[in-house]
Amino acid sequence: MGKVKYIVVTGGVLSGLGKGTITSAIGQLLKAQGHNVTAIKIDPYINVDAGTMRPTEHGEVFVTYDGGETDQDLGNYERFLDIELSKRHSITTGQVYATVIEKERNLEYGGKCVEVIPHIPQEVQRRIALAAKQSKADFCLIEIGGTVGDYQSVLFLEAVREMKREKNSMIFVHVAYLPIPKNLGEMKTKPAQHSVRELNSIGIQPDFVVARAEKPIDKVRKEKLALFCGVKERDIIAAPDTNTIYAVPLILEKQEFGKKILEKFDMKYHKGKLTNWKKFVEKIQNLKQEVKIGIVGKYFDIGDYTLEDSYVSVIESIKHASWHHAVKPVIQWLDSKDFEKSKENLKKLEQYRGIIVPGGFGGSGVEGKILAIQYCREHKIPYLGLCYGMQMAVIEFARNVCKLEGAHTTEVNPHTKHPVIDILPEQKKNIAGKHYGATMRLGNCIAKLKKGTKIWEYYGKQEKVVERHRHRYEVNPRYIEKLEQAGLVFSGQSPDRRLMEFIELPNHPYFAGTQAHPEFRSRPLKPHPLYLGLIRAAVERSQKPI
Repeated sequence: MGKVKYIVVTGGVLSGLGKGTITSAIGQLLKAQGHNVTAIKIDPYINVDAGTMRPTEHGEVFVTYDGGETDQDLGNYERFLDIELSKRHSITTGQVYATVIEKERNLEYGGKCVEVIPHIPQEVQRRIALAAKQSKADFCLIEIGGTVGDYQSVLFLEAVREMKREKNSMIFVHVAYLPIPKNLGEMKTKPAQHSVRELNSIGIQPDFVVARAEKPIDKVRKEKLALFCGVKERDIIAAPDTNTIYAVPLILEKQEFGKKILEKFDMKYHKGKLTNWKKFVEKIQNLKQEVKIGIVGKYFDIGDYTLEDSYVSVIESIKHASWHHAVKPVIQWLDSKDFEKSKENLKKLEQYRGIIVPGGFGGSGVEGKILAIQYCREHKIPYLGLCYGMQMAVIEFARNVCKLEGAHTTEVNPHTKHPVIDILPEQKKNIAGKHYGATMRLGNCIAKLKKGTKIWEYYGKQEKVVERHRHRYEVNPRYIEKLEQAGLVFSGQSPDRRLMEFIELPNHPYFAGTQAHPEFRSRPLKPHPLYLGLIRAAVERSQKPI
């Protein structure tokens, strides 16, 4: 197709509008037209990547196949577009400044005075072009994080402004919030007008304004926005609240958004290309039977609203697998600290058809997680342990089945008599030197599966599988034989048999754990095998009297 075409998505009025969902939905519209689409997220924080931030601070850390610790929006892009993105598709202020300073130290600027302008925008442009080239994309979507008017985003906006000036094939989509104050009951356009004016002051005129609101924008408000924002009325796109983000491409398509975008690039549009997606959305919106899944977590410190962002890929994977089995998931959060307060609280687990202990770090709430896992094992409640959740399952088994009193992970108890979970020697060096950023076992790792195991069957009897990782601690090889003799099955290992990647219990409806994060590879139309197995067992449990 020749030269790559860029679509820049900006946000106005407030954060959390769902720019990532809009960006993903636009990508879905273009992909349905047969185009190769990629997406880049630009984040204005000075952190080099998202890996050193707390989940309650920034939300989930999404891991790319090549080990990038990125913003959760990359997960949205991958799920909607069914593609794999690299660490290059995440750009941060920290990365940009670190590279410019390194180049200056290496005399790569030839002795010039290195300035914020033009050198910072030029480095941003270099990174955008590199990611687009790597993906061999027809269209490259660029989502600029933050809100227009933020000081932190100015240099990124300047970078794309210059790209447009340099005759790159580019359009701008501005996502703005239109509030409906309860005391007025009327949608207000003034905040959106001001955000477009802020964008204009930087030298950017949006081609489209996406009106995010509780309800669809009406004609009167469209006319007002068109008048004051310099955008054609037909190019103001309604994006009302919806009960599933996967309906957004269809909402946009009804307004011919894909056709209008292609017209801006003088390209042809073909009708009826979202048939499979439409069937998928219609199916999930009409499900009646429910399945109740509990997530035993610890990141509750800022309330339930933030919690969903902390585990967004896990949540979406549960949804994908549930929808595949024609059930609607009811997901509830269980604070592991409640089980530490009273073991009587463990009886609450009986009401759930499946339990997940997801990834995490540190000692807070750990004993409660171990108690919950023990209850699931002993009471035959389907269980899936993810990363830390697998490690906790190994600890529980070591304590209560192998009778290794005080067995633990050295992450929580460095002096435990039975360190069934321990850190790798190379990771000890990183911690000793305080090298925390991007030093865990990250990205794609191969696992060899043991034939005849349940995990082997869940994966379609594949001998080798690839999953993404993000952790430092591993099952201690010293205890593997003892754990196996007591009945724990290590159903997947690294090719050199040094690292234990999967566990299972043979005489249980579903008891599985993985050192990986399979949720990063789940897709709406291609649910992950481990989540499919959990939900299948959960549905079977729901059909039995409890």
